[in-house]
Amino acid sequence: MVKLFRSTVIDAPLADVWRLLRDFNGHHAWHPAISHSHIEDGKSADQIGAIRCFTLSDGGTVRERLLSLSDEDHSFTYEIVDCDLPISSYRARLELKPVTDSHQTYWMWSSSFETPPEQETEVMETVSRKIYEAGFQSIRDMLSNDISSVEHGTTGQTVNENVLEAKAMVASHFGGPEVFHERAMEISPPSPGQVRIRQHAIGVNYVDIYCRNGSFDLVDVPAVLGFEAAGEVDMVGDGVTGFHTGQRVAYACPPSGAYASIRNMNASLVVPLPEHVSLELAAGAFLKGMTAEILLHRVHRLQPGESALIYAAAGGVGHLLCQWAKHIGATVIGCTSRREKIGAAKQAGCHHVIVPGATSLVSQINEITDGQGVDVIFDGVGKDSFRNSVNSLRKGGHLVCYGESSGRVNNWGLEQPMPKSITISRPYFYDYIDTPETLKTVSGNLFEAIEKRIINIQVNHKFPLADVAKAHRLLEGRQSTGSIVLLSGQVAE
Repeated sequence: MVKLFRSTVIDAPLADVWRLLRDFNGHHAWHPAISHSHIEDGKSADQIGAIRCFTLSDGGTVRERLLSLSDEDHSFTYEIVDCDLPISSYRARLELKPVTDSHQTYWMWSSSFETPPEQETEVMETVSRKIYEAGFQSIRDMLSNDISSVEHGTTGQTVNENVLEAKAMVASHFGGPEVFHERAMEISPPSPGQVRIRQHAIGVNYVDIYCRNGSFDLVDVPAVLGFEAAGEVDMVGDGVTGFHTGQRVAYACPPSGAYASIRNMNASLVVPLPEHVSLELAAGAFLKGMTAEILLHRVHRLQPGESALIYAAAGGVGHLLCQWAKHIGATVIGCTSRREKIGAAKQAGCHHVIVPGATSLVSQINEITDGQGVDVIFDGVGKDSFRNSVNSLRKGGHLVCYGESSGRVNNWGLEQPMPKSITISRPYFYDYIDTPETLKTVSGNLFEAIEKRIINIQVNHKFPLADVAKAHRLLEGRQSTGSIVLLSGQVAE
């Protein structure tokens, strides 16, 4: 099964983009690959089960069925009924989210399908470039004239006096830490359902590196990166309840854009901070801490007496996993990349600390466990550790692959037999906090763990926002321990 994900940012309000995309039979008006389209059997274009039959510009024919449509989520899903391409079991999802700066729209387009192995690369390229990328660009072009006229004041609208000047660090293109440069931005008042935040502390996480180097297709460059920050509410949009000006808040979620001094965010994605959690602590702990909570209490419900191998035990997520796992009552085995990090791993609660080297990781695990292997492994390394992890599990053990700091795991699928009947999970963090209720539960458990000193957050590295490149080099070079935060100076603790 092939899985494809593409995303972009359209420089137009969500309502304008959704107006074009919502019409399931209107794609021939904006997509260059489609010449004509009609809905079969007289059904309406937004009726679930409606089938659109359309002709491609190259003469091919495709029939697609609408499976779901949500004006609340600004999304719809559909499947191919039949087509001339070598594709089967094709199902796709299109979803829009408001970008919190400058009233832009974040557009996600994903699909899964089957195709002959020998044609997989060609088909993926066709769908990615001729369908997704071409569609992105066409919508962008259609809306650019309207946006341009607004930017140049030709609509007769007056300049809003509540617009604020902000500084942001923009990645100009995919590459190394050198791609960052500072840019001044105007941040409009929050839209309905949003809050505007003066950000003090911004978390730096490995997902930011994946976005910067292009490994994760979550942003289109140039872009403001970052998914985690803490600050004070500056302004509340219409319809927002539970927030007020001056309130201390934090978030850790898409879309990217946290590397900025001021930002608008959907209120449903923002959490008020309790008094015992400082802004810097929140920026260093919110994403990593909720990740640890999800891994230990939802992906694998760790039990007292179980043995757990935790990679990067001195790092951001690993450091928290070790502490929390020890509190639960597990036997904690930490793995570090350098011997000088052994002390930090032991302080985090590791009963054993191993450093792969002259003696392999598997051999050290077998020695500690009398050859039985461990119950669960929390692996944020990926490609370089995968085989060692598989070989270090006991019968029926659980490998949780939650990160890919060394690269993606390739050539692994369900068709390959796994030794010892092990289970392998690849959780996606945001699926576990995709509603206000789940976000409140997970963040509440994290704040309680901090207050009860179950976990001790260490913000060991602080940089000015302008020095984000230095922060990336430190993290990518595996020189850091604990959390890294950027300080914008917008708010005083």
